[in-house]
Amino acid sequence: MDNTLFENVDKYIGDLLAVEDSALKKTIQSISDNDIPSISVSANQGKFLHIMALLCHANRILELGTLAGYSTIWMARALPVNGKLVTVEFNEQHAKVAQKNIDGAGLTARIELRVGKAADILAKMIADKEEAFDMIFIDADKPPYAEYFGYALSLAKPGTLIICDNVIRDGKILDKNSTDENVKGAQRFNKMLSQNAKVTATIVATVGVKEFDGMAIAVVK
Repeated sequence: MDNTLFENVDKYIGDLLAVEDSALKKTIQSISDNDIPSISVSANQGKFLHIMALLCHANRILELGTLAGYSTIWMARALPVNGKLVTVEFNEQHAKVAQKNIDGAGLTARIELRVGKAADILAKMIADKEEAFDMIFIDADKPPYAEYFGYALSLAKPGTLIICDNVIRDGKILDKNSTDENVKGAQRFNKMLSQNAKVTATIVATVGVKEFDGMAIAVVK
């Protein structure tokens, strides 16, 4: 697939409506400077998450998969002054880079970065009866996506928006015989989502600089 047209259109939209300031540009630069995988959302996707947070009037946001903090910054900027974003990252080195980027964006007081295995952190949050979140963004390791969604539901309330990235995998989810664990995780998640009576959901296919993928969007009933 020739992705040039998609990339050019994505850049056109980004230049018009998702302009990155110095903090976001430095965050992207920190990814290459620290040998972190270049798998952050695009600028347009970051702006999309920002708008989704505004639409659901989010005061509390949960993110699984901080990486270098790029999507974290986009979403946190949609919060009110007293809002809170809790972001979870497994890799300690990534977390250190992300914290520096969060501080550089002036969002230290608004973002809490928790480091460790997502399943363990989520289970503790549930056990501690933490306040429900208004928006949850899942962009972590793909094999346990269905389990992450289950945890997310326990930390949600009616009306909570849950967005899960990378669920189309360049169309590879159509391959029933795939041995790719990321594809299999997405397939399992998508099937679970179609059968989950606790949410109203759909999947939006995406094309652009991040090639061909998709985001699952669900609202808790």
